[in-house]
Amino acid sequence: MLSQVESSEPHVHFRPHQFLMREDEEPAVIFQIDEGWACRYRQLSDGRRQITALYLPGDYCDPQWALGRKPSQPIVALTNVRASCLPCRPPTTSAGGTQSAFWLSLNDMIERQTNWLVTLGRKTALERVAHLLLELFERLRRSGLTYGQQCAMPLTQMEIADMTGLTPVHVNRTLQLMRTRGLVELQAKWLRIPDLGALRQAAAMRAQGVAA
Repeated sequence: MLSQVESSEPHVHFRPHQFLMREDEEPAVIFQIDEGWACRYRQLSDGRRQITALYLPGDYCDPQWALGRKPSQPIVALTNVRASCLPCRPPTTSAGGTQSAFWLSLNDMIERQTNWLVTLGRKTALERVAHLLLELFERLRRSGLTYGQQCAMPLTQMEIADMTGLTPVHVNRTLQLMRTRGLVELQAKWLRIPDLGALRQAAAMRAQGVAA
């Protein structure tokens, strides 16, 4: 099983839908995502799924494992994933800023979860989808993976629905509305944001954006 990675392996690869870690599995390493996207989710007894975290290139998966916690939710690859393997303890080396980057990642993850709770609990469908797309763009921009106002967007409408608490049909209608208003352009798994300020306003976000 690829989720049971020995700490001696510097890198590991996962295929789409393959588990990086299963619920309550003992983590041997912490993954730093080098390429690809992964997510953490909770599934209800009737099969409904809520995606609770999204891991992009540069993210640590999952920094809380360094605190000795077992995963309470499974983590699965959404695309092909290549990840570096780090010891499952807080990094102590300061070379290249590893230590500060690790704990900053943990802090940012907590802030993102707070934003997601507010979004799911209080925002409209358009605000939810706009918030998600803007968060993805800003996180990828920090990792140097945006090109002007564009970035990769491999998520399906089903996966967006599982993140935003909407149905796929509602997501489709919302995206169509956002296209009509000129807020986003989506084509061939690429996202283009013509006006970042307008999308922030549509997402009911502060002018400086969100934690990424």
